[in-house]
Amino acid sequence: MGRHLQLRAATPEDLDWIHELRHRVYAEELGQHAPTAAGRLSDGLDGDNVYLVAARGTDRVGFVSLTPPWVGRYGLDKYLTHDELPLLAEPDVFEVRILTVEPRWRSTAAAPLLMYAALRWIASRGGRRVVAMGRTDLLAMYLAAGLHPAGRTVRSGAVTFEVLSGDVREVTRTALDRHRTLLDRLRAAVDWRLDVPFAPRADGCEHGGASFTAVGTDFRSLHRRRQIVAADVLDAWFDPAPGVRAALADDPGWMARTSPPTDADGLVAEIAAARGLPAGTLTVGAGSSDLIFRAFGQWLTARSRVLLMDPGYGEYAHVTEQVVGCRVDRFRLRREEDWRIDPDRLSAAVARHHYDLVVVVNPNNPTGRHAPAAVLREVIATAPAATRWWIDEAYLGYVDPAESLAELATTDARVTVCTSLSKMYALSGARAAYLVATPDTTDLLRRWTPPWPVGLPAQLAAVAALRDPAYYTERWRRTHALRGRLATDLAELGEGVLVEDGVANFLNLTLPAGGPSAAQLVAACRRHGVYLRDLSPLSPEYQGRTVRIAVRDTAENARIVTACQAALDVLLPLLPRRTAPVPLAAGTAR
Repeated sequence: MGRHLQLRAATPEDLDWIHELRHRVYAEELGQHAPTAAGRLSDGLDGDNVYLVAARGTDRVGFVSLTPPWVGRYGLDKYLTHDELPLLAEPDVFEVRILTVEPRWRSTAAAPLLMYAALRWIASRGGRRVVAMGRTDLLAMYLAAGLHPAGRTVRSGAVTFEVLSGDVREVTRTALDRHRTLLDRLRAAVDWRLDVPFAPRADGCEHGGASFTAVGTDFRSLHRRRQIVAADVLDAWFDPAPGVRAALADDPGWMARTSPPTDADGLVAEIAAARGLPAGTLTVGAGSSDLIFRAFGQWLTARSRVLLMDPGYGEYAHVTEQVVGCRVDRFRLRREEDWRIDPDRLSAAVARHHYDLVVVVNPNNPTGRHAPAAVLREVIATAPAATRWWIDEAYLGYVDPAESLAELATTDARVTVCTSLSKMYALSGARAAYLVATPDTTDLLRRWTPPWPVGLPAQLAAVAALRDPAYYTERWRRTHALRGRLATDLAELGEGVLVEDGVANFLNLTLPAGGPSAAQLVAACRRHGVYLRDLSPLSPEYQGRTVRIAVRDTAENARIVTACQAALDVLLPLLPRRTAPVPLAAGTAR
């Protein structure tokens, strides 16, 4: 691999070269800083920032510095206050600094690749905005890269800089569009050693479910499903109810060749009876994603303003930002507040900005926190009349069905409740969901619903599942017990490892600051056949250190713990084991 250009995170051995190159370029060549007797330049961010390095064999080629928002300060703070540049106060802004290449490599692809690597690293940590200082004599290059002037110019020594900013996705897309041929050619030639894939997904949305790649998406090696632990998706650990299995096994040939009821009337009637709702307030779909795309495509335009919880389920950001093109704001959930929704802060944000749509996943995925129905009712009641609310209750069965806002949705035209039957009823493969809204709202959505929205196997399975509430109530109770045991076992992995329990069929594990990334833990566990979900791309609040782990059965949970311990023994060899129980973070369980 010596002939390939290598992209990697800097090691301690790189730092002296970085400081020496900084001195050669910014003190001796450009005159931005005064020369030092030691011939080295460093600053106060060293140790908190992240350096990415390009190298060819033993020759170091160049580097770029990244400042994540959780550091709490930026290099730009030396020149501008946050009042002068409010962008610096945003929680999802990453700073790109001092992209520097050795003189003899400046005519190569090193600089574009370092910038591209920076964007990929930032996206992998949930970054949405990037800010940088670009030399004014190179401004055309930065503008062509997709960055935009932020309206501020700063001077440092003999060098004048334009302050630039950009949307991470847009700048990445610009890089891919401008340099696609080059990047495609270099992908095979670059020794990419960063803990993020070289290219984003084609649709720009990061989903779970990588475990199916181990099984084989061509379905030729389904036996592999018994060899892995798919804890990266929130599918149920238990089988569907006996009646569901009997319905699916009764006459598979007939089921496969027969068209289902056109409007799923039997399924709608069963949901209405099970939930005590008028049938006219229901619309069904092939999973909640079907309903999200269908409803948002009708309600929203590029002029719409939407508020999402952050962290939150990534499909909502994908649809509103990337598919429809809405203006999207984030309501920040904070670890120090146990990830809970502050109703006063939410009410104030909604009243101030008059959003067209507010999305609340309750219980929240990925935080696992539940907001009481009474609290949400009060917030909705005081919200502007034109603000629509979408309440996603995919995991509410793990709390209490009585906490649903479905009844409110039947009478309040501003409220729609979406409920997936996939996760709670072990029907992820069947794909069935429903939403609840006023009859006028559901009538409009039905006009844009194609015939046969839910397949016959899924309709039969969902109806049979709804007819056996006792079976599922017991499975949900057992899920809580399994999750509690898993949380206890994971909490013993080592000092600094934080386990955050919740109310649904998953929990989160956060690695200590300064240790390995969540992506590194995920990759290490996969070598043991255990698949976890890296939450880093969903939000910078996770600082690249948190994984979500789905609850499985007792045997698979034991494999999860063993794989995590084996991975951390390699990634954190000096991390001490806990020898006595210690309290978990607020909201966690033992």
